[in-house]
Amino acid sequence: MKILGIGNAIVDVICKVEDKFITQNNLTKSTMKLVDEAEFKKLLSTLKIEETVSGGSVANSIVGLSQLGNKVGFIGKVSDDDLGIKYEEGLKKENVQFFYSKKKEAIPTGTCLILITPDSERTMVTFLGTAGKISENDIDISAVKSSEILFLEGYLWDEGDPKKAFEKAINNSNKVAMSLSDLFCVDRHKPHFLELVKNKLDITFANEQEIMSLISAKKFDDVINFAKEINKNIVVTRGEKGAIAIDKNKVVECSAEKNLKIKDLTGAGDLFAGGFLHGLINGKSTKECLKTGTQMSSKIIQIIGARLNS
Repeated sequence: MKILGIGNAIVDVICKVEDKFITQNNLTKSTMKLVDEAEFKKLLSTLKIEETVSGGSVANSIVGLSQLGNKVGFIGKVSDDDLGIKYEEGLKKENVQFFYSKKKEAIPTGTCLILITPDSERTMVTFLGTAGKISENDIDISAVKSSEILFLEGYLWDEGDPKKAFEKAINNSNKVAMSLSDLFCVDRHKPHFLELVKNKLDITFANEQEIMSLISAKKFDDVINFAKEINKNIVVTRGEKGAIAIDKNKVVECSAEKNLKIKDLTGAGDLFAGGFLHGLINGKSTKECLKTGTQMSSKIIQIIGARLNS
């Protein structure tokens, strides 16, 4: 197997809203907020659903990799309920091997409300459900060991059982990549993420805000110097400024695609990471990896949702 992803197995519920909905509900645009089931249902009851689709950050990347012809797998915790069944079916339809045997859990399958404002920005409200209860017992070690690259998401990292699951997977991996996921995650887990980036990860994916926050950078050159100092591969998306990969002492840039009809930024980073990893495991140059990532990202932001039609 080329790549195994481990992440939050979450069903995305996509809704269009006005900016005032974000402010009225004390949400911060373009970030993710964790809520309990009651708050989630209360918000959802006031909205019109555009689409429901199997989601989760790393799962979106893994589906993109499968669509590009790679043999991939995914581990994520769902309950044996309607959403859990729908989630597994969504992966199987995309030829992704699901290394998790679902059973009836006390907590339902996780759900993420993706709120799209008129500027195409997405704000997320997440009820993690059973996804946030992943433990080391849920990690299929043989699947980890048989994959060339293990791909993790910052959204999944949390104290207790999820941290143990993370550590077990990393300690048995051949090569490990991780997405910092969200500014919320970076600020919440800064010391831990810094430790991972410096000492555990081979590849780190981040957007400009996330990586600058992580290292308390004043300017972007600080990020380049940091990556060179720790001698790791850090890949950063910079919106209209394109993307950049700092691999040891080599800095490679790729410009953003122009004249796109942007509808929804959900999944932009997920599909970028999927495209970059596709290039990497197929022996492409760093420049080509960045280009494939940019192409995948450009495609996804011109449709609603975080999955390309296969």
